[in-house]
Amino acid sequence: MCNDHAYTRRAFLQKGLTMISTAATVPYFIQSSAYGMTNPFDLLETSSIAGKPQDRILVVVQLGGGNDGLNTVIPFGDDNYYRARPQLGIQANNVLRFGGKADGLGLHPNLRGLKELHDEGLLATVQGVGYPNPNRSHFTSMDIWHTANPQQPSGNGWIGRYFDNTCNGTPEPNAEIAIGREAPKAMMGEINKPVSFETADLFRWIGEDLHKSMAKPYEEINRGGEELAGVKEGTQMEFLTRTALNAQIASDQIRNAVRIQPLVEYPRNQLGQQLQMVGSMIRAELPTRVYYVTISGFDTHAGQANTHANLMTQIGSAILAFQKDLKAQGNDGRVLTMTFSEFGRRVKQNASQGTDHGTAAPMFLAGPMVRPGVLGNHPSLTDLDQGDLKFTADFRCIYAAILESWLKADSRKVLKGAFKPAVIFNKQV
Repeated sequence: MCNDHAYTRRAFLQKGLTMISTAATVPYFIQSSAYGMTNPFDLLETSSIAGKPQDRILVVVQLGGGNDGLNTVIPFGDDNYYRARPQLGIQANNVLRFGGKADGLGLHPNLRGLKELHDEGLLATVQGVGYPNPNRSHFTSMDIWHTANPQQPSGNGWIGRYFDNTCNGTPEPNAEIAIGREAPKAMMGEINKPVSFETADLFRWIGEDLHKSMAKPYEEINRGGEELAGVKEGTQMEFLTRTALNAQIASDQIRNAVRIQPLVEYPRNQLGQQLQMVGSMIRAELPTRVYYVTISGFDTHAGQANTHANLMTQIGSAILAFQKDLKAQGNDGRVLTMTFSEFGRRVKQNASQGTDHGTAAPMFLAGPMVRPGVLGNHPSLTDLDQGDLKFTADFRCIYAAILESWLKADSRKVLKGAFKPAVIFNKQV
């Protein structure tokens, strides 16, 4: 455990949250900030754990719903692909071809942004990623990816465990930020909890909106001053005061950071706007080491062609803009971006011009630190598991590589097992 007072503080939070705010996003943050009360201004400081690369950042992009990997990384050189997908198959002359050692493979025509990163040596495309005995339920499979535990996908997430195992006795407030309606299980640790918000404007105390008379007393509490100086040390009032102060500092910090104008133009789509916020927070030098964004809509059982094409446009344009923004900031060497989806789709199209739940799918890793190109072997389209692709890379090996090489953490403790790190980085990392 990273905090000897976790139980009493947790109990206090359960009883006292309504005293602080009625905002839906606050509980995650209040709980995380409440754990580190030794200094009310510790949110403004970066941690300094020996041996840990505090300047490195991981950005996770979740593709919710089960992305169709075969129409993302397209095996246009295999006739079996077109036999399985007579209507949904992307015509070979439209595919953005990798060429070279990956001849016969290419990207969806709307992934021009990723193709540009590929050509610049800034993209790793990992093929056939999955896990043994795959689960085709959205919720269970997503929990498996979040917890890195196919056998018992419950409990804390792999990113949360990373922070729990590297917190050096105290949690790290503001170390992980998720943009979305809910904080993902991947970021939930025993001690560390993420800051989570859908829009930065809503990440604030809303008591004044409910009644103006609440503004002055709350201001006195969370701004401290003479009120803080007069609070007896070690009391619940001190804890509440410092918690409110930390909450206000983080709220102001994040909202001010998000207002920073990007150095490049982002696409006006869901993923683009989320990554723009992340880019602004990175530029503002927040002490956050993991950001998490989500784009949904990949459950394409019917009428897949147009829906999937639009999603591919979002991914390609948003990630390209994000990488350009990071480069303009001079931060591209600090930030690794990773995409994943809970599963791929079946090889054969269905009768509704869509695809049903499948198994293995590609992952993308972006940044100058990655080993560029197409990595691993594309799954066979004829040697199938009940009509689904057999995975050729275990996702936990990808996680292990990120933990060991990028975040410099012991992957065995975080993943609760030994997994051989995939070779996805340049030798310099």
